[in-house]
This record gives sequence, structure tokens and C-alpha cells, in this order.
Amino acid sequence: MDSNDVRRQWADRSGEYSPEYYAYYGADETSESVLDVLSESLAREASVLELGCSSGRHLAHLREAGFADLSGIELNEDAFDVMAEQYPELRESGTFYAQPIEDVIGDFEDGQFDAVYSVQTLQHIHPDDAEWVFDEIARITGDVLVTVEIEDAAADAEREENDDDPDVNYVRDEFPLYYRDWRSIFTDLGLEQTERRDGKRDTLRAFRQQ
Repeated sequence: MDSNDVRRQWADRSGEYSPEYYAYYGADETSESVLDVLSESLAREASVLELGCSSGRHLAHLREAGFADLSGIELNEDAFDVMAEQYPELRESGTFYAQPIEDVIGDFEDGQFDAVYSVQTLQHIHPDDAEWVFDEIARITGDVLVTVEIEDAAADAEREENDDDPDVNYVRDEFPLYYRDWRSIFTDLGLEQTERRDGKRDTLRAFRQQ
């Protein structure tokens, strides 16, 4: 499966892990954790970008808490119809890009966003694009970067038992999840890790520009 196949699967996603699926469940503990980390470092006027925002449940939680300058990237265009229905104020006030991360991230200026975050999104970036995409994420982050990703195969409850590749898991035999060392990736790009929170399956890491 190449990078185009991965993007196509997410762009056409319906049912489980679709925009409707996430809107149904709404804000969760991860939403609160992202809000907590950003609130520790940033004023409510800060510009915030979510990578892979889907229908916007995490951004809507930030908006309810007073963050107003919100943006999101999402390749599944149906997500924005769901957002308009479930979170109309967010859809109207935010800035959104209906494109793959790989197609739009290079258009942003250095340090354009005070905060950039992802929730179980970067783990699906294909290795063919990973190095340059992660470099671009570090470049556009003005202050704070937050990753909430599944890092450890042993902690991944949905991992196939007989999968003999320790670095990737094909979730539901469909789309790949790549296990990566996010601390090393972003500290090697010049950021400093300031916080780590371990969840049941994923790990939140906060980084700051030095």
C-alpha cells in the first residue's frame, strides 16, 4: 500500500472511524488533555491548527473553552458537512483545508501557528512522506506542538496477534498504523519535549520550540 492508497482510504471513509463516528462520540478525555496542555502555555488568542481534524470534536472543545483562532486540515470532505451540522459555530468561524496534510502543509509560513496538534493522525502518515512532513510540522509550529499517537505495539489492543512486523499494524486489515518514536522525531528537529502523558493506548507528548 503506497501513500496515495492510504490517503484514498481515509478520504472515502464511512462507518467506523469516519467523521460521523467521531461526531457521535464528541469531546472526550483526549479533548480535555489537549485543552489542558495548550492552556498551560498559550493565551486564548493563540492560533491553533489541528492536523486531521475530522468533524471537529477536539477543536469544538477548544472553542468552547475560549480559543477563537482555530484551523484544521482534513482530507475527508464529508467531515465539513458533519461539522456544519454538529458544530456550526466552529465551521463558520474556523479556517479549514479539505486536503491531505501532505498537499497543504508546505504552503504555511514558518511559525504560522502558535500551536499545532494531532490526535491519532500522524501515525497514519506513509513512510514515503514521513520525513519531510514531520520537518514541515516543526517548521510551521511557532511555540507548542502536541502529539497524541499510538506508539507501542504492545499497548495497542487492536493489533493483529500474528502480525510479525513490529513497526506497522493494518487496522481492520485496511489502513496502516505506523509505530514511531515521536520524542526522537521532534527533538531531532529542534523541539524540546516538555510533557508526556500515557493513556490506555496512546501517548500525549508536548513539545516547545527552543
